[in-house]
Amino acid sequence: MRQIPLAIGPAPLATFDSFHVGDNADVVAHLQSLSAPAYLWGPSGAGKTHLLGALVHAHQRRGGRAGWFDPATPLHWAFDEAWSLLVLDAVEGFDAAQQRAAFALFIEAQTHGVPVAAAGRLPPVDLPLREDLRTRLGWGTVFAVAPLAESESRAVLRREADRRGIFLSDDVMDYLLTRFSRDLKHLMGLLDRLDRFALAEQRAVTVPLLRRMFELEGTEL
Repeated sequence: MRQIPLAIGPAPLATFDSFHVGDNADVVAHLQSLSAPAYLWGPSGAGKTHLLGALVHAHQRRGGRAGWFDPATPLHWAFDEAWSLLVLDAVEGFDAAQQRAAFALFIEAQTHGVPVAAAGRLPPVDLPLREDLRTRLGWGTVFAVAPLAESESRAVLRREADRRGIFLSDDVMDYLLTRFSRDLKHLMGLLDRLDRFALAEQRAVTVPLLRRMFELEGTEL
């Protein structure tokens, strides 16, 4: 009989302290004193959404209010004059109606002197967006968010496993880091699945256990 997995502990709050900086110290420093538009771009899992969340968290701790919009935010989008920060995330995923709404929000924010922080997978010049929105996203400071190097990803994975009480041997670490994307979003998702599976199987985390999990999921390489 399998043991029913217990709920996994809460993920760390998206703050600047919980962000794994790597080569992004200048990005963090700029966001911590944000007063003008900023745009972050980089591949999925580089930490763009985490940085925007950290910015909102720090802003709210200072008593500010923020509006957050991404492709999953239902229309209609309306500007609130009580906001002191506007955030637009995953902008490359905005459909035509959301692009119109985002442009209107950007204009309102500029009119009220509210800084805008946005993020997407591509630099502004390459975004598949309407020209007026694309141009405005590039008005301020543009940062390329650099993914962590392999050694940094390994250290982060180790720390997160330790936080959850999971022992990851070097063999397991090598297996994960050489066969799968090293972006933290993907690695944390793997760790979540592994945590649940190991508890259900009542077995230590080993490479054979990993292979068994992927086999059952139909994702074995």
